[in-house]
Amino acid sequence: MASDMQPLSGHEIPSCAVENCGVFDHACHGKCQSCDSDVKPSCGEVNGISSLIGSHTDGKASKENCGACTFTYDCAALDGCLIATNGSCMAVDELTQEFEREQAGATLEDLVFSNDEEDDDSDWDPASSLVTNRWFCLNCTMPNVDVVMYCLNCHELKGSGVDGYDAFKTQIAEAALVSPDTELPAVSTAIGFDERMLLHSELEVKPNPHPERPDRLRAIAASLSAAGIFPSKCALVPPREITKEELLMVHTPDHIESVEQTKNMLYSYFTSDTYANGHSACAAKLAAGLCADLASLIVSGRVQNGFAMVRPPGHHAGVKQAMGFCLHNNAAVAALAAKRAGAKKVLIVDWDVHHGNGTQEIFEGDKSVLYVSLHRHEYGNFYPGTGAAHEVGILDGQGFSVNIPWSRGGVGDNDYIFAFKTVVLPIAAEFAPDITIISAGFDAARGDPLGCCDVTPIGYSIMTSLLTACSGGRLLVILEGGYNLRSISSSATEVVKVLVGDGSSFDVATAPSKEGLETVLQVLKIQQQFWPILGPAYASLQAQQGSVFSKSTNKKRKHSGVPGPFWWKFGSKRLLYKALYEGPLLRKIKGFRQGKVIDSAEP
Repeated sequence: MASDMQPLSGHEIPSCAVENCGVFDHACHGKCQSCDSDVKPSCGEVNGISSLIGSHTDGKASKENCGACTFTYDCAALDGCLIATNGSCMAVDELTQEFEREQAGATLEDLVFSNDEEDDDSDWDPASSLVTNRWFCLNCTMPNVDVVMYCLNCHELKGSGVDGYDAFKTQIAEAALVSPDTELPAVSTAIGFDERMLLHSELEVKPNPHPERPDRLRAIAASLSAAGIFPSKCALVPPREITKEELLMVHTPDHIESVEQTKNMLYSYFTSDTYANGHSACAAKLAAGLCADLASLIVSGRVQNGFAMVRPPGHHAGVKQAMGFCLHNNAAVAALAAKRAGAKKVLIVDWDVHHGNGTQEIFEGDKSVLYVSLHRHEYGNFYPGTGAAHEVGILDGQGFSVNIPWSRGGVGDNDYIFAFKTVVLPIAAEFAPDITIISAGFDAARGDPLGCCDVTPIGYSIMTSLLTACSGGRLLVILEGGYNLRSISSSATEVVKVLVGDGSSFDVATAPSKEGLETVLQVLKIQQQFWPILGPAYASLQAQQGSVFSKSTNKKRKHSGVPGPFWWKFGSKRLLYKALYEGPLLRKIKGFRQGKVIDSAEP
């Protein structure tokens, strides 16, 4: 399957070895993100591929984590030839012993470091303390030490950024507009976007970039333009700010007023990671307004489907609080707009790697809105800590909240598609929604710095295709999370290709991992009391439990460790880890913390 994704400016990326695939590689284990074939570098010979670095969470999860694999390259010549070098990162089994464990909490401030071993510095030499200079990757925001030129998480060249947004910007005027007052467009897909949403950004100067940043939209827009999707195959929805009356159907007056007041401040914070500036209130209202209008247009039949390319995201925003980068709940606003337009039943499928606690809270007692979430949970130890399988809704809404909580990181296509076919689709078919809304976070994508999972663009394409049949093709995709620019742009592009009819059919194996099967069985056991259609699948999988799951997930990966050129500079694996990752990191997972790297005389 061809891809029109453009590389970030600054260097060439190894491309897929399969003819005509063309997808730029940043996948795990040297595989193409699109077709999963072996990668060939842009020039030179592949001498070896590095293994994983640690998960952002606990050690157990990191051993299964395919979302943070590492490549390093040597610049062999002035023409930019990239050659992969052998053994470029430390062994996961050893590194993860040093990894700090996050804790679940009601807000992001509650996520603190709790590894007591971190305070044991008896084997260090404090006299040799120094501050290690670092740079932060513009593609994935991860920190790197100055001795490397390519990001250890996504192997982007230091300083490379988004390229191609200007082409999208010039094409906006050429796009057809669709609204209740215009003639029916010649295309069946509408896109919601407004440049003013790019003005929402973190203004406070901090050592590392905030992962929820304007370049996320620029990267997706550039990819859609390069793929030939925009403007020829879709129409634009005229932007408008959501009204207070519409927001009051979702949020409390105090919450709405607190967001509105940010326009009078240079910058402010709702939580330690959820920022606002003077433009944020407008951006949040534009995002919600676009989602509402897209939902209305789809239900009324003026367009078949749509993609809301919006920010700030929304699924963590609850009835009365902003959190997790989210200000207003865009999916909830869209669901209620769809009901006002005539929809009787609305399905929301949330595949963001984090549980949409806000969306669940808003609809947990409403049986006309079915909320299904697939997310990394780890028994409540992954942000935001909600979304256990036993959370099924309240009162009349019991059974209309369906949570599929993964017990580890590194979850990939097979587990997601298996859960779709075994749980999501049977329940959706029984529910028979009038419109399906996808809370489409792409932070479960391979290479994402926060999600640390392994879903590919093809995986997202397949899930979208499976959902098109749930409500007669009436499908609204709303952007939520996703913080690796390459991952989010390639994944979103594959999803929109399905919407415009350019998606390809894939016959993929869906054998789950052992942990994935255990999660699905847990969900089936709980949900079959509300959805009897799940009973036969539960009984069958229980009987076959020993033979269903993918045996490949049980194989231990081999790691070559960190080679000499890296090793001696830091003295130990722990110090190399600290040099790379200690400090004020991605605040969504770890909160704020600063520290000095102490070099060691340890051989």
